[in-house]
Amino acid sequence: MRKIPVDIISLGCSKNLVDSELLMRQFAANGYEVRHNPEKSAKEIVVINTCGFINDAKEESIEMILEYANARKSGQIKQLFVIGCLSERYLNELQKLIPEVDKFYGKFNWKALISDLGKTYYSEYANERIISTPSHYAYLKIAEGCNRSCSYCTIPIITGNYQSRPMEEIETEVRFLVQQGVKEFQLIAQDLTYYGKDIYNRYNIAELTARIADIEGVEWLRLHYAYPALFPLDLLPVIREKKNVCKYLDIALQHSSNAMLKKMRRNITKEETIELLQKIREEVPEIHLRTTMLVGHPDETDEDFADLIQFVENQRFERLGAFAYSEEEGTYAANHYADNVEESVKQQRMDRLMRVQERIASEINETKIGQILKVIIDREETEYYIGRTEYDSPEVDTEVLVEKTEKLKTGEFYQVKITGSLSFDLTGNIV
Repeated sequence: MRKIPVDIISLGCSKNLVDSELLMRQFAANGYEVRHNPEKSAKEIVVINTCGFINDAKEESIEMILEYANARKSGQIKQLFVIGCLSERYLNELQKLIPEVDKFYGKFNWKALISDLGKTYYSEYANERIISTPSHYAYLKIAEGCNRSCSYCTIPIITGNYQSRPMEEIETEVRFLVQQGVKEFQLIAQDLTYYGKDIYNRYNIAELTARIADIEGVEWLRLHYAYPALFPLDLLPVIREKKNVCKYLDIALQHSSNAMLKKMRRNITKEETIELLQKIREEVPEIHLRTTMLVGHPDETDEDFADLIQFVENQRFERLGAFAYSEEEGTYAANHYADNVEESVKQQRMDRLMRVQERIASEINETKIGQILKVIIDREETEYYIGRTEYDSPEVDTEVLVEKTEKLKTGEFYQVKITGSLSFDLTGNIV
């Protein structure tokens, strides 16, 4: 009997990707042939998992929906469904604007899609996924929602209040994924550091990290999306002492100017931020920090931006990304501030910030030349094997281009001597 093909298209962040993988497992359990982000549609059922965080992401999601809506209208595909953040936020508007979509679901009710197709949602598989990443690593979502009130951010509007997953449930998922061959886990949430406060009445990210690290088969564990205010310092000894917890922390700081931090409603000062960063580096000497900065927030002056540049120069973050402010309806900033920084100025500031960071990253990479580092191989290309160190998360950080002097296996760890630096990437040879 022919299996009906279902194409799942994931847009946006890794948290969306996890939802897609959970949905894929349910489709597979019901006998469908499931494909993720295929190059060409199978002309049967298409599900688009959308992002609604900022304007660029919303535009990408709408363009994708319209493309498949036209295909649905012309009979090229039989059924089209939309889930995720964009439809969570704009459900009524999208239903009216794009009637070619068979049904829209939000971020949390996508499970109903299975029953609407006349199939069974298997609760016993609720924590099982079909991994769409390379089979040796996976993203592990430990919570949903956010209780912060940053001026520019739509996440609390879309996802609601913070909802931690119980530790036992997360551990069960990790054990399942280890059995599937996953060795490396990226812990993700809108805010890792708030974990546990809602269900255990205390910040529990340190205990959760330690418990996951103690599961046999977890070889690397990496932490993403920490919040600096009220940072749980008990996490630092866990990062330092657990050998399989990567010396890596993704902590979004957004700015350094006190004027901007206050307007952004970040609940922390520049001085407190510097003190925290110093504490992190003292407690975990080898740690590599990734951060994100926001430029062009309402009322950001040349002086504010100069403060940010100097802060980045002084702190020398190993990894840094940046984005320009876009006004999002319903946010505190949209309701209380004028979007008064010109788009050209936002772009100029972002470009300058990233030029500074490129130089810093290159200088830091050059210090690694001659070192022997543990590297996991992600893929094979024509001239090199492509891998990463514990200091590098998939898709966003430095890669190691390993010379093809011998046959290597994807998903395996090797000792690599670093021989060169290419701004954001490294080259090396197997030891």
